[in-house]
Amino acid sequence: MATINPWINFNGNAEEAFTFYKSVFGGEFAKVVRFKDIASAEFPVAEKEENKIMHIALPIGNSTMLIANDVPEVLGRVNERENRSKILVGTESKEEADRLFTGLSVGGEVEGPMGDGPYGSYMGMFRDKYGIEWIIEFSPDK
Repeated sequence: MATINPWINFNGNAEEAFTFYKSVFGGEFAKVVRFKDIASAEFPVAEKEENKIMHIALPIGNSTMLIANDVPEVLGRVNERENRSKILVGTESKEEADRLFTGLSVGGEVEGPMGDGPYGSYMGMFRDKYGIEWIIEFSPDK
């Protein structure tokens, strides 16, 4: 079966954001690669970007990985207020949904508080303090 793993681009604060996500989800990083780790003559890295994140991965559950990187300044800034997609986190209980919603939404903007959704699910939506949009959902039918 195929899996889907969200990959997020950050403007130099991927490590900070992922340390925050780790504090909410728990677990350990599966991988952390900095730009200096892949620097070479063919791929020079500016000194001010050598400690930025080239790849970071945090396992969520048994088969999902939340992944990110910092975008090098030469490629321009990521629009942190874009509204193209949301990360949907399915939970195993209302209690887990509430815990994740409460933890991840700290410092962010709640778009829809946790409550009964239109499809018989229990859900809430927010944009976290890093500009990433999330939906936290518990579906008793699953």
